[in-house]
Amino acid sequence: MAGMTRKEALSVVIPCLNEAERLPLLLADLQCVGSGLEILLADGGSSDATPEIAGLAGAHLIKIHPAGRGRQLRAAAAQAHGDWLLFLHADSRLPLQWFRGVSPLLQTSATAAIAWYFDFRIAPSTASRRLLEQAVALRSRWLQRPYGDQGLLLHRELYHRCGGFAELPLMEDLDLVERLSRIADLKRIGLPLTTDGRRWQDDGVLRRSWRNARLRRRWKQGESAERLAEDYYGTQFAYQKPQR
Repeated sequence: MAGMTRKEALSVVIPCLNEAERLPLLLADLQCVGSGLEILLADGGSSDATPEIAGLAGAHLIKIHPAGRGRQLRAAAAQAHGDWLLFLHADSRLPLQWFRGVSPLLQTSATAAIAWYFDFRIAPSTASRRLLEQAVALRSRWLQRPYGDQGLLLHRELYHRCGGFAELPLMEDLDLVERLSRIADLKRIGLPLTTDGRRWQDDGVLRRSWRNARLRRRWKQGESAERLAEDYYGTQFAYQKPQR
């Protein structure tokens, strides 16, 4: 948009539901760049302090009902004003000086034809989690399949060209990058994005990865996202964090 600064040209979209514990850390990372950055929180009906935290941070709170990650992402993206969209999960952490690495990508038409993702990291780190990080890096580079917890930065024109997020309760990130990869390259920003390791604590890396590979296989075979979500989350599947 004419007259926009680099920060104002970027809108950050974060879907959330009851993320009061982790969300402040991400918002602090975002606020390190100062004023001018548009932050949109797509809330699926939080019963904790998430809405109040959004208000204190100066974020635009968008209430979505019923909840669903794909629905929340799509609704918030439709209200964003920036030429560029950055989609992040609420339990992600950005590195220091992250905007210094992202800012050059917001400047040229060449970078606007590409979808950009961060390097996947898990905290706390373990040997098995580092192996998963390496596997994700290979998949993202060679198969062009980064997932939602790697973040996604793209120009709004590219977002609309691929159809944007579908209102899916599961697999919304895979669905989007599959459509993106047909019309654009997906490339590394070259910065890490760290996700909370809570999802791997109970099942472990191997069991969790195998379980989710089976889900993706069923998705490829044509099962609906609604059916997969019911099997994965039970009957109350309105919103859960997709797993690797």
